[in-house]
Amino acid sequence: MMADPGNLPNDAGPLNGVRVLEFCHAIMGPTAGLILADLGADVIKVEPADGDTTRRLIGFGAGFFPTFNRNKRSLAIDLKSDEGRDLLYRLVATADAVIENYAPGTMDRLGCGYAALSQKNPG
Repeated sequence: MMADPGNLPNDAGPLNGVRVLEFCHAIMGPTAGLILADLGADVIKVEPADGDTTRRLIGFGAGFFPTFNRNKRSLAIDLKSDEGRDLLYRLVATADAVIENYAPGTMDRLGCGYAALSQKNPG
């Protein structure tokens, strides 16, 4: 009988050793990161400086954040500051993949689009 993937230790999955930076909100982005984390990837959710807004949902939405972000690590970074971008660039150098689901152009405006990040990690 196979173990529930949501209960596997992170080092037991087929993506063990893969680091993913996640810039996601809403449903589809966090779900993609969740699946990767459940498969053993080290998913680091990069949140805005004041935290992901889904942390503050109440009522029927109260369980959204813990449900869609299990097995992930989180880090709040102010990407509008030089210090925040420098921290992100150091993280990108250690990442295997970046996923995001912001509106088109948002990552570029923040200095975190493909052109900027691929200079920090060409792989």
